[in-house]
Formats: sequence, C-alpha cells, structure tokens
Amino acid sequence: MEQTMGLYAPRRVLVVDDELINREVLGTIIGENYDVLYAENGRQALGMIRRNRETLSLVMLDLYMPEMDGFTVLETMHEDPELSRIPVIVLTGERSAELRSLKLGAADFLTKPYDAPEVIRARVSRIIELSEGRNIINAAEKDALTGLYSASFFFEYAQQLEKYRPDQDMDAVAINIDRFHLVNELYGRDFGDRALTLLGHAIKDFLSTTDGIGCRQDADSFFIYCLHRDHYDEVLAHLEEGIDSLLRTARLRLRIGVYANLDRSLDVSRQFDRAKTACAMLRDDYTRSVLVYDNALYQNEVFTATLLGGVHHAIQDGQLKVFYQPQYDIREEKPTLCSAEALVRWEHPELGMISPGSFLPLFEENGLIQLVDHFVRREAARQVREWQDAYGVRFPLAVNLSRLDLYDPELVTELQGLLEEFSLSADDLLLELTESAYTVDVEQLDEAVDALRSAGFRVGMDNFGAGGFALGALFTVPIDQLKLDMKYIRYIWDAEARERLIRLIMDAATYLGIAVVAESVETEEECELLRSLGCNVVQGRCFSTPETPEEFSAHFKA
Repeated sequence: MEQTMGLYAPRRVLVVDDELINREVLGTIIGENYDVLYAENGRQALGMIRRNRETLSLVMLDLYMPEMDGFTVLETMHEDPELSRIPVIVLTGERSAELRSLKLGAADFLTKPYDAPEVIRARVSRIIELSEGRNIINAAEKDALTGLYSASFFFEYAQQLEKYRPDQDMDAVAINIDRFHLVNELYGRDFGDRALTLLGHAIKDFLSTTDGIGCRQDADSFFIYCLHRDHYDEVLAHLEEGIDSLLRTARLRLRIGVYANLDRSLDVSRQFDRAKTACAMLRDDYTRSVLVYDNALYQNEVFTATLLGGVHHAIQDGQLKVFYQPQYDIREEKPTLCSAEALVRWEHPELGMISPGSFLPLFEENGLIQLVDHFVRREAARQVREWQDAYGVRFPLAVNLSRLDLYDPELVTELQGLLEEFSLSADDLLLELTESAYTVDVEQLDEAVDALRSAGFRVGMDNFGAGGFALGALFTVPIDQLKLDMKYIRYIWDAEARERLIRLIMDAATYLGIAVVAESVETEEECELLRSLGCNVVQGRCFSTPETPEEFSAHFKA
C-alpha cells in the first residue's frame, strides 16, 4: 500500500504535536514512504484537515496540546461525515486516555517515546490499508445518489437476515417510479436525480420506523426487505409525501409490489422477483398503486413461463394449428365465399386449447411473435397451394404482419420466397397489419408498406375501430383494404350514431379506393346494415366461426 512511484502519488499523513522534536521524529520515521504535513495544535490541525480532507490518508494526533486538545479534534472529526472517514492514530503516553479515544473514533495508539521505528511504520501502513479498504467497500456498498445500499450488498445482507431471523415474518417490497424515463426527458437529469434522492430519503425514513433494509435496485426501482405488515397504503402515502415537492411538477406516480409473508424456501432474489412481478402488473393499471403477490399472480406467472418456454416445441411438435375464417361477399341475395383469414390456435398437450389472446400479446412483448408469424404464413401458403391443386379455386388468404415484422429487413425476401416455394402469386396473400403494427412510427410504417406494395403485395389494415388507428390515418397510410371491427362499433348504443360512424368510414374508404371488410359480424341485422351502407364483404359468427382446414375444404366440395 505504500506506493510512491508510477501513477500513484505518496499518501499524505498529518502529524499533530505541540512538541517540535516529536513532529520531527515521526516525520523522519515515516517521511520516506509518505507525504508528511505538520500542525502544532488542534486548531491548526482542524484547519489543515478540512483543507486536505480529500487527500489525507491518516492523522497522527497528540492528545494534550494548547489552544485545542486532541480530544476536541477527535470529537469534531467523529461528528463530521466528511472527516470521520480519515483514520486517526492517537499519540499519548497515558494508557487511561485510550478508552475515551476509542469512543471518539481513534483507530490505533502509539506510545511515547517513539523507540521502535519499524513497528510505527508497520502500524501506520496497516491503518491506512484498512481504512482505504473500508472506504472502497463503503463506496461499493452504498448508492451514491440515495445513500441506500447497492443491489449486490442488499441481497447479501438480506440473506444474512434470513439466517438470523428465521421465525420472523418478512416482506419483499418493490417500488418503481412509473415511466421515469419520461421525467428525465421532460424535466432534465438533475430533476430526475432530485426525485430519486428524495425517494431514497423517504425510504430511509420509513425504515427507521421498522426493522428492515433498502436499496436502489436500478435506475428508478427500489427494494425494501422489512418486517411484515398487513397494509402498504400508509407506506405509499409516506413515500409520496417524501417527493411531494416534485409530484405537482412532474405528476410522478409510485407503484409498489409486495411479496408478503415470503416463502423462506425461495432464495432472496426469487422472493424479490415476485415483488417485481406484482409491481409490473400495475404499470397500466391506474385504479390502484399497491399490489400484493398472491396465488393468482403465481399461477399467471407459471402460465406465462410455460407459454414462453414452450413456443419452439409448439411449432416443432405441431401444437400450433392454423384455422381459417371464411369471408363472404354479401352483394347478392345469397352470400358467396370469396376469401378467408388465417388464424392461429394453440392446442397445448397439458393446458388444452389456448386462446390467441393469451399468447400472442405475450409473444409480442417478449420478441417471439415472429416465430409464430413465420409459421402461420408458411402454413397458410402451403394450404393455399393445396386447395388450388385439389379444387382449382383461387381466392386471397389474409395473413398477419405484426410490429416486429415491419422492422425486419428480410420481410419482403421471406414473402417472395414463400411465393416461389409454393408457386403462388402476390394476389394469393393479403398482408394484414395487426394492432401492434400501429405502434410503429408513421415513417417506418409507410416505408414498410410501400416496400410490400412495390413488391406486388396488397396490404390491409386490421382491427379498424379498435383504437389502433384514427380515421385520419386512412389518408396517410397507403393501404388496399380496411377491416372494420364491428365488436367495438357495437359499443355505440345509439343506433343512429352507430350507422353514421359506419357510413363515415365507408365514405372515406370509397373516396380513397380502399376495399372494406367487416369482421365480428354476429347478426343478420348487422349484415343488412352493412350491405345497405355499401360494405361488400363480411366475416363473423353470422356466417361461420374459424374452421379447420378439413372443415373449410367442405366449402369447395359442395
């Protein structure tokens, strides 16, 4: 540790003694290895300590001096957080002073006279080494911004508490500032740091009222490990009060997830995974801000993990099934089959038939949706080829494009490969943008659609009326077909208003030369209304639910 060459400057030691001879003796003993400063009384020493607090490695302090004694210097340093990190070796010939010095933070003692230079050098080196090691540990142990534990130390300490408090009921708590990245963008990083600091202080204030520890887990997330309590609404109110000065400016929202009376058989990280799961469930739920992890959440978590872990096997083992929902041309008195939509279903060997509403959004969120999309498109292309060969029929089959598909630079190449593999034309497939595709920025969406249409494909907009697209989007996004979702329009209870909305959409689509297909049509009354308003093609329970390939083939045999 006595580094004096290379990139390291010699460590700095302050020797404080009112006797010149004592200062010179100590300076001679340690001066070869350290940069030595001198003070002849306590008042002078405190001034030098404050000026050099960032660079001082050690203070060697006599206890009995004029103007200000060493005890006062020790007490002042002990009470000042910036000075208390500097170790002090007390210089005294009185053994009775040792206990008082220890209570004031002294690290070691040297007894006068100084007749063992090697021992002095060894003790100085050891104290500096221990102090620097402790300071490094403290720096890694605490989050610099909030003063709470760092995540790694937090988990270590929580594991120790697990060992020594085996009979106490404990809670794992996850706290998050909702959409914190927007706070930094809108108000600046200084404002964001201020919010984190205030929340850290509020958490420490709460912990002072109960047995527990806390940490800043990452940018805007915090963990608390504390004694069990039945309710956390008061804790939320306390934390919100701590950042109250910023709440009105930035409209900050806190979310708290709790894993209560935690399972001791789980390791600490898994306990907090459950608290994080509860916290994450509140992200889009503005009806509450505290959620306790329970068996329902556990079952949902297991279900989610099963789906995510099983998607590859589902494709390989034939668990994913493609169904086809017929679309009918209703211009004539007798509707005629004119097209269909390919829809995926999951027939799980243990869970049974799984609704696409359960797994498609999940795969979207976790980046697995392209695996399913690729499978469905390929299976649909194969099925179209089979029907053309077997029955000589030709009609467009709608297949989905999700958000990730539009970011795929190989999308056009993939689709053209399917056409070549199954000897199809671009007219055999209609590419429908799913609701998730609406979240792609407009420029990216336009570029992707233009590339597909330039390659000869027709592009449709799915789920119109579900909120993904406004009516004005019809004038900005280049599409060939609009699929009007009747189940959302059905929420308009006033029949006249509902008819006016459909007429408005139909008029806009007609003006732009966009074909309209109505989906989720359930009654003959709805079918008649759509016909009277100029909608030519419908699909839904009014005619047929999605069918297996075998069931759909029966239409061609009739």
